[in-house]
Amino acid sequence: MEEFIFIPILFFGIVIAIATFFTVKQQTAAIIENFGKFSRISHAGLRFKIPLVERIAGRLSLKIQQLDVIIETKTLDDVFVRLKVSVQYKVIKDKVYEAFYKLDYPHDQITSYVFDVVRAEVPKMKLDDVFVRKDDIAIAVKSELNDAMIEYGYDIIKTLVTDIDPDAQVKEAMNRINASEREKIAAQFEGDAARILIVEKAKAEAESKRLQGQGIADQRREIARGLEESVEVLNKVGINSQEASALIVVTQHYDTLQAIGGETNSNLILLPNSPQAGSNMLNDMVASFAASNEIGEAMKQAKLNKKRAEE
Repeated sequence: MEEFIFIPILFFGIVIAIATFFTVKQQTAAIIENFGKFSRISHAGLRFKIPLVERIAGRLSLKIQQLDVIIETKTLDDVFVRLKVSVQYKVIKDKVYEAFYKLDYPHDQITSYVFDVVRAEVPKMKLDDVFVRKDDIAIAVKSELNDAMIEYGYDIIKTLVTDIDPDAQVKEAMNRINASEREKIAAQFEGDAARILIVEKAKAEAESKRLQGQGIADQRREIARGLEESVEVLNKVGINSQEASALIVVTQHYDTLQAIGGETNSNLILLPNSPQAGSNMLNDMVASFAASNEIGEAMKQAKLNKKRAEE
C-alpha cells in the first residue's frame, strides 16, 4: 500500500522539479510573469521559477535580425520603381520589457515606417538620382526608425537599399540609351584610330618619298661624277668631249642590252638593232653634238655682236 502512495508522490515531485527549473539560451531573454503580472527577466543559463505561480510569458531573441521590405513608389520623373530595403535591428538588452509589452507586432511597425519614409523621399528624386543617392534614402530610413523604435526597446543597427527595380520598359529604354552611348564612344575611338593611322601612313609615305628622292639625287650625282671621270680619261688619249660622250652613251646602250638578255625571268622585249646600229648611233650623236656646239657658238657670237653694237 505504501508503494502505491510513493509512486504518485514521486511523480508529483518530478513534475514540480520540471516546472521549477528551465534554461534560457545564449542571446535570449525570458519574460517571467506572476499570475499574469510581470515579475522579472531571465537571461542565459539555468533558471528557476515558482511552479503554478510563475510562468514564462515569452522569449525574445537579442540577436541582430533582418527584415526585408519591398516598396513600390513613383519618382519625380513619373517612373514607377520597386525598392527593397533591408532593416537590421535588435532588441536592446536593457529594454526587453518595452520590446515585449509595448509592441505587439514589431515587423508591421517597422514596415510601416519604412513605407512612410521611402514614399516621402523617392518622389523628390529622378530615377537616375535614386540609383546615385540610395545611401541617402537608407540613412533617412534609419534616422526615422531609430527615433520611432527606440522607445519600444528596438535598436536599428543599419538600413540598406539592396535593390532598385524600375518597370521593365524603363529598364529596356535605359539599356538602349547606355548601348547607344557606348556605341557612340566606340565610333569616336575607331574614328580617332583611323585618323591616326592615316596620318602616320602619310608621314611614312612622305618620309619614304623623301629618302627615295634623296637616293635618286645621290645616284644621279654619282653617275655624273662617273661620266666626268670617264670623259677626262678619254681626253687623255686624244678623244674630245663630244666623241667621249657619244662613246659612253653607246657603251651604256650595249650594257643595257646585255643586262636584259641576262635576265632569265624577264619578259620578251623587242628593240630595233642591226650590225650598223652602234656605228650609226655613234655618228649621229657626234654630228648632233657638233651641230649643237656650232649653234651655241653662233648664239654667243650674235649676243656679243649685239652688245658691241649697243655700246
